[in-house]
Amino acid sequence: MSDTAVLVAGLLAAYVAGSIPTAWLAGRAKGADLRTHGSGNLGATNAWRVLGWRIGLLVYAVDTMKGFLPVLLLPKPAAQPELAAISYGLVAILGHARPLFLGFQRGGKGVATAGGVFLALAPVPFLIAFAVFVAVFLASGYVSLGSLCAALALPLAIVVLGGAVGPLLVVSVVVAAFVFWTHRANIGRLRRGEESRFRLGRRAASPGAPR
Repeated sequence: MSDTAVLVAGLLAAYVAGSIPTAWLAGRAKGADLRTHGSGNLGATNAWRVLGWRIGLLVYAVDTMKGFLPVLLLPKPAAQPELAAISYGLVAILGHARPLFLGFQRGGKGVATAGGVFLALAPVPFLIAFAVFVAVFLASGYVSLGSLCAALALPLAIVVLGGAVGPLLVVSVVVAAFVFWTHRANIGRLRRGEESRFRLGRRAASPGAPR
């Protein structure tokens, strides 16, 4: 198989993997469509709030693996393996945000899947960014603020640890911009003081809860 065929097959597989609508499937298993409950977002935070912490953690783990496994396991062209791995990660994140299996409608915001991508590509910077997320979340109670701060921390960690500008740094900046874009409504609520704080163990958000 030629390098081009390997790359195309890998990109398609990464998109399909990213498109698995974990939160939607978890909700349907419980008789609910998470797009009409809680925040309406198909991510781990909304799954936790509506369906409970066990399912929320499961959704987070699977969404993380949707980014991690394609980068780690899919075959890569011999000529540019790093760029192929990065491309697989980006396509997996895109699949999570616009899943094939939901007709390319809005999916999740991409934070967990992006985390899985960078867990495979740059584990130490990822762990630093994850620590920033945990610290900000515990201090503020806002998952969205923790996610935004982690998105900023990731490229900074890559610069501090690696120094040179390269494809990994560029894609980390692109992903950070994407996370800010998908959180633009949250940013508006944070600025207005209307963002809901997340409480561990919280469950059963009403369909009309603030988004």
